[in-house]
Amino acid sequence: MPKATAVWLLDNTSLTFNQISSFCELHILEIESMANGEVVGKMPGINPLNSKILTSDEIKKCEGNSKLKLKLNKSELPKPKKIAKGAKYTPISKRQERPSAIKWLLKEFPGITDNEICRLIRTTKNTVDSIRNKSHWNYENIIPKDPLKLGFCNEKDLNKISELYKKEEEKSENNVVKDIPNQDDNDEGGELEKV
Repeated sequence: MPKATAVWLLDNTSLTFNQISSFCELHILEIESMANGEVVGKMPGINPLNSKILTSDEIKKCEGNSKLKLKLNKSELPKPKKIAKGAKYTPISKRQERPSAIKWLLKEFPGITDNEICRLIRTTKNTVDSIRNKSHWNYENIIPKDPLKLGFCNEKDLNKISELYKKEEEKSENNVVKDIPNQDDNDEGGELEKV
């Protein structure tokens, strides 16, 4: 609300028109016409001190020196995190490629869950289930294609899933190696017989 802030600054401070103009990002002629009462009429001013946009020390400092510019008060609150947007729109021409992306994911990551595929490609569980069970009406003609190249997901999400399943594969390989009995355990005499 730059105009309402400018009205309050005009009424309650001795700042110059240039200082108010640069702070509120309004033209200096607009500030002058506000001071004359030509533009705003009965617009109430908004106190920038209450909303902690400015501090009283900053205003006093700038009132003392007309060459200084008002500076915004830095908030100590953490900046809000960006909220991920909802499901991205998939054009009709690309929707027929979803089964190809699903088949590729199932081929590359056999242990991937239906929910992860649905979240990544924005599809339904029924479609994923029909491709997993090979009961999809067009299963024979589906060619596996990378969902990243098709534009269904971004590289960050795909890398996250691939790292997750690489870790799971490494764990399962380590468990298999531990389960293989040692050859020394099988020999009762401790040494192999030479023939």
